Amino acid sequence: MPVTLKDFYADWCGPCKTQDPILDELEEDYPEVDFEKVNVDEQQEIANEYQVRSLPTLIVEDDDGVVERFVGVTQRDDLETAISQAEA
Repeated sequence: MPVTLKDFYADWCGPCKTQDPILDELEEDYPEVDFEKVNVDEQQEIANEYQVRSLPTLIVEDDDGVVERFVGVTQRDDLETAISQAEA
């Protein structure tokens, strides 16, 4: 399984909109990473499975499971560090 970054968001979430451009840039720069957007209003079972309580929540996973979990708007540097750890 490749490295995955799950973005838990909702359309009404202001901070989620702030996070989007950062994720869009990362997606361009890391084509090997699987970026998944999870709308918590439409996919509550997945949000519950990952125990998402606040938005945005970003989860970086590798073959062994969750590498890093971020709650709130997260800067690019922090996400790149987590992706590098997952790829190692």
